[in-house]
Amino acid sequence: MWHFSIPVGDRSTVWYNFDDSGKASTAAQIRCTIASASLFAYLEREGKTLLQLQTQTETYWTDGFELTDRDIESIFSIFLEEETPLTSRDIARRIVQYRVDQEIQSLRRLYEKGEIFQPKNAYAVGQTLVFPALDYSVGEIVSERPGNNPEHGDFTVIEVDFGSGQTREFASALQGHHQLNFDGSDSSAMFDQGGVSVESIFEEYADDIIYMLEDRLREDADVVYFAGRWFLKSLLAEISIAHLHLAEAVLHMHEGGPLQTTDIAPQLDLPDEVNPRLQAFSLDNAMFNDKRFDEVGPSGQVLWCLRDLEPTEVLEMPERLKYQPIDYNWELLTDELVALEHELDDELSNLRSPAKPADEVTFSLNFPHRRTGTLPLSSRLRHLFPTSYEAPRILMTLVDGQTGDEMQGWVVREHQYVFGLADFYRHHQLPVGAYLTVKRTETPSRVIIDFTNYRPRSEWIRLAVPGDNDRLAFENHKRSIGAQYDELMVLGADDLKAIDALWIPTTRAVPDLTDTMRNVMAELARLTPQHTVHAKTLYSAVNVVRRCPPGPIFATLAARSEFEHVGGPYWRLL
Repeated sequence: MWHFSIPVGDRSTVWYNFDDSGKASTAAQIRCTIASASLFAYLEREGKTLLQLQTQTETYWTDGFELTDRDIESIFSIFLEEETPLTSRDIARRIVQYRVDQEIQSLRRLYEKGEIFQPKNAYAVGQTLVFPALDYSVGEIVSERPGNNPEHGDFTVIEVDFGSGQTREFASALQGHHQLNFDGSDSSAMFDQGGVSVESIFEEYADDIIYMLEDRLREDADVVYFAGRWFLKSLLAEISIAHLHLAEAVLHMHEGGPLQTTDIAPQLDLPDEVNPRLQAFSLDNAMFNDKRFDEVGPSGQVLWCLRDLEPTEVLEMPERLKYQPIDYNWELLTDELVALEHELDDELSNLRSPAKPADEVTFSLNFPHRRTGTLPLSSRLRHLFPTSYEAPRILMTLVDGQTGDEMQGWVVREHQYVFGLADFYRHHQLPVGAYLTVKRTETPSRVIIDFTNYRPRSEWIRLAVPGDNDRLAFENHKRSIGAQYDELMVLGADDLKAIDALWIPTTRAVPDLTDTMRNVMAELARLTPQHTVHAKTLYSAVNVVRRCPPGPIFATLAARSEFEHVGGPYWRLL
């Protein structure tokens, strides 16, 4: 709470109490017989102003601000007049503009009743004044008399009747600078919209306004949302089933897509009198609600494909990537095992993304993704790939960093993978454990996939082979490799069909993880003189027969007595 004084003569002073918004508390006004204080110096020091729109204050937008029916009606009127779908930010900005306009109009109606009171001006009995400092109260001057205060020289005290027999006195014709004075002859100019920055208000409070706005719009049955834009269902252009049949035929002619709405709409014989933007939005909405079509564009772009012509691995999660969750005690993981889990960065580990995501990330490829031609959308990788407002599948371009060739890729964020790299892996003969580098480009829907190559040479690696009793076994063999790889993760397989037959599908009862680990560890231990197995190697091998993130595997190593820790990240089977 703050206050200022206006001298009214004979050393008497009217004191006004104000809240932080600059609005007078008229009920708290009192008469005092003390010396005048310097209003201007105080206001300059505090950076406050009295002649300010309420919509320019923080409290207006933060303390109890709510969207009203009038706000929504104003937006619906814009939809009707402009026939254009709008984003949440567009609508929120219009609401700020509407609120400012409404306040300005209300003030102008008040100003039409009288002149704004300024201490510097002289007034006459019978004149009507408006007092912004008193919540824009309107009063009539009923008397005047000379003021008497040596500190301020000659001035006049006017008595103002605010109705209901309530009168107050104010100083007028007051010499010197005063915060209630302003420049210009037009008393309404100070509230002219040219002095109000709607954009700065919007940028300051946009997030809260948008949050409330979207909640309100979702509740309205007549509001439709698509690809980041809102419109009224009742105002959509009519899209018939015949139009949708034609849209399907157009996509068939283009191998199932992708096509932009602007490529499809001209071939459907839609009414010319409809706004093209509304025409496209109406078609988008109709196709979105028809299961034949799939919207696959990244944020800011609408692309349509025929769902039946999309790869099976995009419509359905590949079996090798399916995981049947396993409960485990994460507190069993030592700092060393936690560090290994972060290094492996399995998408199923649900790790937090880095505070400052990198534009280039290198990781080692595991068996499930190598076998299905996919990439994980792990904590370090997911920010590198395009997002969408609501599309479950996003079409993008993958660029071979070695050759520059482009590949069609699909981002499936629901299941945390990117499909479309089978030919890339096969062409470059990349083994499980190969280090891949994913690089961002200036185009969000275009990502480079690369690796460090060298002249192929024969090296000893673990080879997965079918063992006795339908179990996975391993042998050391020489294979030609031309890419950098993680020696602890590297795996090969000559007979993929035989290895696929050992896969444990989630469609049947999955054996206890301990049994799988015991069998795999026994086979891996035979390959080293010490009969020890690195935790990362065990993770890589287990994922040849069943999908499992490192957390449950590492926790089982720490919890079960048949696995002995022999120092560092190495274990052996007792």
